[in-house]
Amino acid sequence: MNKKLKSTFAAVAMMAASTTAVYAQNLRLSHQWSDSDIRHQVAQIVADEVAAADVGLEIRIFPTQSLFKAREQYTPLSRGQLDMTVLPLSYAGGQQPAYNLTLMPGLVKNHDHAARLNESPFMEAIEAKMAEDDVMVLVHGYLAGGFAGKDECITGPDDMPGKQTRAAGKAFEQMLAGAGASIASMSSSEIYNAMQTGVLDAANTSSSSFVSYRIYEQVACYTPAGEYALWFMYQPLLMNKSTFEGLTEEQQQALLAGAAKAEAFYLEEAKKEDAASREVFEKAGVEIAVMSEADFNAWRALAQETSYKAFVEETPDGQQLLDLALSVD
Repeated sequence: MNKKLKSTFAAVAMMAASTTAVYAQNLRLSHQWSDSDIRHQVAQIVADEVAAADVGLEIRIFPTQSLFKAREQYTPLSRGQLDMTVLPLSYAGGQQPAYNLTLMPGLVKNHDHAARLNESPFMEAIEAKMAEDDVMVLVHGYLAGGFAGKDECITGPDDMPGKQTRAAGKAFEQMLAGAGASIASMSSSEIYNAMQTGVLDAANTSSSSFVSYRIYEQVACYTPAGEYALWFMYQPLLMNKSTFEGLTEEQQQALLAGAAKAEAFYLEEAKKEDAASREVFEKAGVEIAVMSEADFNAWRALAQETSYKAFVEETPDGQQLLDLALSVD
């Protein structure tokens, strides 16, 4: 074989090796939302940053429940059957009761308070629970939300008796049941059809979900998160811990760098979501209601009698975890 031919073969081999390296590992990331949702954008930032780092890692995103159903993602993640997910952590409260504390009425005051919770001993305790399931956090994030009523406004506990209501998470279900509502459990992606078919009279979920699922087409009144926000839900980007640890150091650093950028974006955009959702509902002709301080205090008092009490009774270290959360100013 002449030198020129050898050189050509060598070049082709190097290109093949390079291509193999770039696409050597593919990660699958699942979530339940559309590609216009803030949570998809968070995932996309991480995927784009990892791709730009050129470390032989590619993240493929499966939105709109196209890979796993909304509430069926945590188990395959913990088993290594799924690499990454953006997930409301309380969806996995059945596997780890401590996760129910990440959707507890009145526990988070505002977005900056949520960010402080993410860096607190409380979150360290939650992450220790995740590690037991071979799960880790890449991107922390809380989203606020409010209430929507098909025919009437929802601001305080006195508005709930007799209403069929979707509540996001066990703690809210307990509190709203304590207010006299009947509970219909479903993911936020199912609210629209349930409203449309008369299954639901009211619902609470994140500001982002209210918009991305076009709930404004089915309701008469919306109570967005404002100065007083009762509803805050922890919705992180999670990863299988063993999968992360099996990556090269360069791949891990690329993921962490992308995650840091995504987390900063998540916090700033989450603050904008509430005002933006109000504008969308107003433009759609939906009445806007405001939760007062008295309303908030009434909800929190009810939560202390229902949700907080049940959490402590049902969770072995519940009081300790609740105290850790409440200690964050």
